[in-house]
Amino acid sequence: MRIAIPLNEGCLANRFGQATVFALIDVDPVSKKILSRKDVDAPPHQPELFPQWLADRKVRFVIAGGLGKRAQDLFFQHQIGMVIGAETNTPEKLIADYFHGTLQTGENACSECFIVSIKQPKKRES
Repeated sequence: MRIAIPLNEGCLANRFGQATVFALIDVDPVSKKILSRKDVDAPPHQPELFPQWLADRKVRFVIAGGLGKRAQDLFFQHQIGMVIGAETNTPEKLIADYFHGTLQTGENACSECFIVSIKQPKKRES
């Protein structure tokens, strides 16, 4: 399974379209272990470009801080799953938390967008 994480300075970019690099990480979903990581320079931002660009690179899932509605629709059309509203951290930490069900998500960092979160950890009962 290939997961894409948009980065700025080595950590999750707050807004998807402002990423300078994408970490493309191959993960074994059974063992939940990272098999490989390749950082790829992002192409110049153009509307509707990133979903197709990542689909062409065999990405099946995206962890993002902020993602616009149109991009969400395009990822859905390309059958790429999403977690939106993730907090800034390293790709390895984000993936480990996702697979362990502890990934913290909040509001979509893209303020003009509606809020979506595909998976949120269960709240602990007091």
